[in-house]
Amino acid sequence: MNSEEPVVQGATDAGEPGEPGEQLTGRQRLLKGLWPPRLSRAQLIVALLLFVLGLGLAIQVRSTSESSALRGARQEDLVRILDELDNRTQRLEDEKQRLEGQRTELETSSDQAEEARKQTAEKERQLGVLAGTVAAQGPGITLTISDPTGSVEADTLLDAIQELRAAGAEAIQINDVRVVAGTYLADADDGVRVDGRKISAPYRFKVIGKPEDIEPALNIPGGVVQTLQKEQATVSVAREEKIVVDALRRANRPDYARSSSQ
Repeated sequence: MNSEEPVVQGATDAGEPGEPGEQLTGRQRLLKGLWPPRLSRAQLIVALLLFVLGLGLAIQVRSTSESSALRGARQEDLVRILDELDNRTQRLEDEKQRLEGQRTELETSSDQAEEARKQTAEKERQLGVLAGTVAAQGPGITLTISDPTGSVEADTLLDAIQELRAAGAEAIQINDVRVVAGTYLADADDGVRVDGRKISAPYRFKVIGKPEDIEPALNIPGGVVQTLQKEQATVSVAREEKIVVDALRRANRPDYARSSSQ
C-alpha cells in the first residue's frame, strides 16, 4: 500500500520574496520578528526611564562604596584626611584675611588720596588769595582817602599798605587794582600808579582781615589816619561784616625761580 507523504509548502518572510520551496525554522522567524526593531513611543519612554534608574543606582552604589571605604578606613587614614581638611580650611581663611586686608588698604589709600586732594585744593585757594589770582571775601574794613589838594603821594599810600599788612590784612584792593607781595607804587600826574596802572582820588581801600585789629592800628597816634590828615586829606574808616576783593592779577611764571623740591 502506498503511503501518502504530506506535502509541505515553503514559507517565506513577509515582505521579502523567498526562494520557492524554502522553509524557515522557528529561530529564523523569531530573528526576523526582532530585527529591524519596531519600537513604539511607549517602549522608548520605558527604555529611557530604565536608563535613568540604572544611572541613579550606579551613583548611589558609588556613594555607598565611598562611605563604606571611609567607615572601613584605619584611624591613621581618617586622622590624615581630617588634617588635610583642616589645612585647606586654614589656607582659605588666610586667603580671606589677606584679601580683606588688601581691600582695607585700598579703601584707606582712596580716603588718603581724597583728603590729600582736598588739602591741595584748599592750599591752592589760599595761595591764590595771596597771589591775587582768585577773588576773596570776608570781614574787614573800608578805608577811603579823599585828596582835594592833591597832596597825597605814592609813599603815603605805601605806608598805609604796610600798616594794613602789619595789622593782619590778608587781602587788599585799591580802587580796581589788587595789591600783592610785589606791588609797587609811583607818583603820576593827578594821581598814583599802582603796578603801572594809574588810579586817582578818592582812594578806596577794601581790606579783608580782623576789623578789631585793623581799625585801631590805623587810628593810633602818629598812624596812617593822622599822617593823612596832616596832608590835608580826608580819611574815613568803616568796619564791614563782608568785604569782597574781586580785582584779579594774572599768574605769571617766574623766568628763573623754581621750586627746590623739583
